[in-house]
Amino acid sequence: MHIETSSEHIQAIGNDSLAGYQYLQRISLTERAALMHAIADEIDALDDELIQTAHEESALPVVRLTGEKARTVNQWRSYANAVKIGIYAEARIDNGAGAAKADIRKCNKGIGPVAVFGASNFPFAFSTAGGDTASAIGAGCSVVFKEHPGHPKTSQLMAKAIVSGLTKFGAPEAVFGYVQGGSHAVGEVLVKHPAIKAVAFTGSFQGGKALYDIGARREEPIPVFAEMGSINPVFALPAYLKANTAEFAAQYVSSVTLGVGQFCTNPGLLLVIKDETLADFKQELSAAIGQVGGAKMLHDGIAKNYTEAKSKLADQIGVIRVGEGAAQENCAVAAVYSVSAGKFLENDVLSEEVFGPTGLLVECEDAAEMEAVLKALPGQLTMTFAATEDDIRQHIPLFDIAQEKCGRLLFGGMPTGVEVVYAMHHGGPFPSTSDSRFTSVGPDAVKRFLRPVSYQNWPNEFLPLELRDENPLQIERVVDNHCTTEAH
Repeated sequence: MHIETSSEHIQAIGNDSLAGYQYLQRISLTERAALMHAIADEIDALDDELIQTAHEESALPVVRLTGEKARTVNQWRSYANAVKIGIYAEARIDNGAGAAKADIRKCNKGIGPVAVFGASNFPFAFSTAGGDTASAIGAGCSVVFKEHPGHPKTSQLMAKAIVSGLTKFGAPEAVFGYVQGGSHAVGEVLVKHPAIKAVAFTGSFQGGKALYDIGARREEPIPVFAEMGSINPVFALPAYLKANTAEFAAQYVSSVTLGVGQFCTNPGLLLVIKDETLADFKQELSAAIGQVGGAKMLHDGIAKNYTEAKSKLADQIGVIRVGEGAAQENCAVAAVYSVSAGKFLENDVLSEEVFGPTGLLVECEDAAEMEAVLKALPGQLTMTFAATEDDIRQHIPLFDIAQEKCGRLLFGGMPTGVEVVYAMHHGGPFPSTSDSRFTSVGPDAVKRFLRPVSYQNWPNEFLPLELRDENPLQIERVVDNHCTTEAH
């Protein structure tokens, strides 16, 4: 039985988070970065107990979890380094010329305490000590974290590491609050707390949209940055598919079944133009998916939802099974289905996400029909072109439309696997996320939790360090329209 934090206790935690936020606002960017490195050190020091606990709770393999732990540590360090150099301060100084023009200076501040909801499919990188928590603290915001019921012991171990990092640095525990419970009521109480100024969520569309609506209906509406799912279409264009039939079939099946299909970047939709290559390609898909064994999903709830969604897809008119993986007790069975583009366009069910190792091949009569399918799709995290350069030249309208429909556009490869770098954009138009302007992966994730403040005609000693004449943090600033690190 899961423990649930009472409403009264959530209120107290939320109230305490204000003190944590005020502390982070008082310390400098350099000190904030050092605090984040201290937390990274504590996460890095966690031993096999963390990996084994997460393995037992999530059924994820030890190798995957070991890599995810390293990614999580890297997130804290890379975000800290980005904060330290001041790129998110976005310091701007306009000194004015003569008495007629004011001295105006602007920089970013943290928006306030942030509620972070743990994700089921990444118990480290998108959970307690994941990128949302790291980027919020990097922005100078305290965090109230809501534990995911799928891996509570793992979450608690990570929480202890965060608190240990805070303690060793000398920061108050109020920088990081912890809430337990799997009910919707717990989440609603947290999001409605007046101290909370933003929310970060990764999960289902239903969950993300519900939180978004709660945030919007508050007396003081707040932003809810929700990543809510995507079917990540792959467009296999003719010349490429003809030259890489078997290899591409194997690559696609490997991606759609990676991690038992439990990635938000899982390529659940594959579009092709019908030609003489298609029959061979479907045979290769069938052979490749047939080699995939059964595997356990994260928890029983996800496994049940997958089985139901897969059956619903298979029952739609015009849907034909291309191939299926091996059946095994209490394990997810991988599958690839096919349907004509015409049937796809007639049935909204076919564009719903099936969270698990299943793909849908959409057979288009020509490029015009492929364009029609693309236009009908909602916003996505990713879109991928399996294509030659000549394929793209012959299908420029597809390329143009795709840029308006997704946050990351791939030429070759597969969308599974998201690098934690500055140039990564892990977000997309609604309904893949609630705000396509922001990423939840990479140092730029910090931007979600910032707001600009202008200071007009203030004496130098009262200004934030980022804006003082002497530039004590030695960050790059825009001073009278010129980028510089020099004192002013």
